[in-house]
Amino acid sequence: MSNVEDLDKLDHQSPVVEPVETEPVETPVVELVETKGHGSGAEWLSRYSSSLMGVFGTPQRVLVRGAGCLVWDADGKEYLDLLGGIAVNAMGHAHPFVTSVIASQLATLGHVSNFFTSPTQIALAEKLLAVTKAPAGSKVFFANSGTEANEAAFKLARRNGDGKRGKIIALEGAFHGRTMGALALTAKEAYRTPFEPLPGGVVHIPFGDIDALRAAVDESTAAVFLEPIQGEAGVRPLSAEYLQAAREATTAAGALLILDEVQTGIGRTGKWLASEDAGIVPDAITLAKGLGGGFPVGALITFGDTVSSLLSAGQHGTTFGGNPVATAAALATLHAIESQGVLENVRTVGAFLRDGLAAVDGVTEVRGEGLLIGFDLDADVAPALVQAGLDAGFIVNSPGPRTIRLAPPLILTTEQAGRFLAALPELIQTAVSRTAKDAQ
Repeated sequence: MSNVEDLDKLDHQSPVVEPVETEPVETPVVELVETKGHGSGAEWLSRYSSSLMGVFGTPQRVLVRGAGCLVWDADGKEYLDLLGGIAVNAMGHAHPFVTSVIASQLATLGHVSNFFTSPTQIALAEKLLAVTKAPAGSKVFFANSGTEANEAAFKLARRNGDGKRGKIIALEGAFHGRTMGALALTAKEAYRTPFEPLPGGVVHIPFGDIDALRAAVDESTAAVFLEPIQGEAGVRPLSAEYLQAAREATTAAGALLILDEVQTGIGRTGKWLASEDAGIVPDAITLAKGLGGGFPVGALITFGDTVSSLLSAGQHGTTFGGNPVATAAALATLHAIESQGVLENVRTVGAFLRDGLAAVDGVTEVRGEGLLIGFDLDADVAPALVQAGLDAGFIVNSPGPRTIRLAPPLILTTEQAGRFLAALPELIQTAVSRTAKDAQ
């Protein structure tokens, strides 16, 4: 099968585009980039600083190639990627099946406007409704990222009550994105203050406090936005009891319960959704990051007829959302996760990592589920540990001065996890020494 023109020929349980043999491109992409005289990491970073906005600061490295859980920089150094593009590269880098499906789809049909649809778009919507166990009448809207999915959810909330409900509740420590609606939901003042006034009506309440939640949700509430595990705040999980209380309170008040599973969904915790164990049915969830296995795609899923009808024709849209290539990439990623036993691997390797981290001197707390892990150190040395990790060939992230976040590809092996655990005590010592020296 060379494309998806005949959807009936696809496996209904795993509707993916089958890869095809293609002629090699005569001019490899790397040759389109002028590298003569500018090949080292330092030289590339010099070009970066003179051509790109500084919104991300100075990049830590210039990465040029990846395979599985490994990446290489412009100077040829190898790294074990324990961040996965911040929970994005679900199947690792350059996964052969995912990349072949993307190439096959792009060679068949790359983009159509939203005046039209494609088999991959429909098949992905059906697949997401199936894996999320959405009830009859549920629907999907495709976007390009997590913040776009949350913007759509923000507008969905505004439609609840026809504008008569002015309050939207989010949590302290929340991160829902950087576009204006999603930023209003985000709690971090450093992100919010330069762009105020933000869209109004958002109230932030204490994290994990059920009494505060019940007191805040009333008939003026349009929606409650929750991350089952707050990633940006240092991997802080909400309890099943909290999620259940949120469902009860929003149902009683006629408010929507919207779960942001942008970082936690699509197998990250060893389940399709981190919220599964709470046994609740939300009104909507948002997905992105790992959904496309590295290709930009996001989704808003609305549960049931009533919520799914809140946004009508013309009230929301996007140019690239749900295009054939993005939806093919997501279908391939979901198929690979299912067919290669990835969810079980996430549970096994995640437990191995968490147990190993808890036994390391200098680690005071380990949080998370599956392969979304945060661990705290006994001193403010996390940024220095990130740098020490890079020097030693490990990519990790520090969302706080004492916190390290791990969100590796879901195919990480116990051997690779063991390499990091074996190196961690020395990394901590290096970080402590460098921090002390910098303080002098």
